[in-house]
Amino acid sequence: MDILYQDNSILVCIKPAGVLSTDEPGGVPELVRQALGDPKACVRTVHRLDRVVSGLMVLARTPAAASKLSAQIREHDFGKTYLAVVHGEPDALQGTYRDLLRRDPNERKTYVTDRMAKGVQEAVLDYDVLGTRAGLSLVRIYLQTGFTHIRCKLETGRTHQIRCQFSSRGLPLWGDKKYSTLPDDGPIALWSHCLHFAHPDTGEVLYFEQQPPDIAPWNLFAD
Repeated sequence: MDILYQDNSILVCIKPAGVLSTDEPGGVPELVRQALGDPKACVRTVHRLDRVVSGLMVLARTPAAASKLSAQIREHDFGKTYLAVVHGEPDALQGTYRDLLRRDPNERKTYVTDRMAKGVQEAVLDYDVLGTRAGLSLVRIYLQTGFTHIRCKLETGRTHQIRCQFSSRGLPLWGDKKYSTLPDDGPIALWSHCLHFAHPDTGEVLYFEQQPPDIAPWNLFAD
């Protein structure tokens, strides 16, 4: 477990793919305790990433910090940015996707629906395209692979939100075994890229950024 920052109240780490965000055997809090060498350390999850997703996470090290960070998330004062690689190309270089999402607990999948009903939630994300086939410096790589590199700002946090919303528009994420039938050879290309929030003790605004690993398909977009 790579720990990028820690103090008495918070800890920022890189969650590996295939690891649960929650505090259970093999989950991120347990791995953090192992990295700290303290099996009884207070480490609390305040936001989640899908099991298959990797990248930045912040965890609380005290109950008070957990409460304050959770309040920031509820009040939309907690910023999260993701990087994704999708098949195809969005209609616009930047835009907003706004959908009603329905979660099917039996299939463990999320679907876009056209009407509000019990269990249906609105989901909103903003995106801008970092590289397409439109002639930027990275376009040559995109022309060869057919991928588009997208940065998403999540305004709401629903289960599988990014994966579902892009897939519903014919833009499945590379490596997504649940929402795509394409034979990509590798883990899903969805990365928690940036976090910014107020420190729960001092109120100082903290900003963390981490680039995805230098593996396919990310390395197709390297400078």
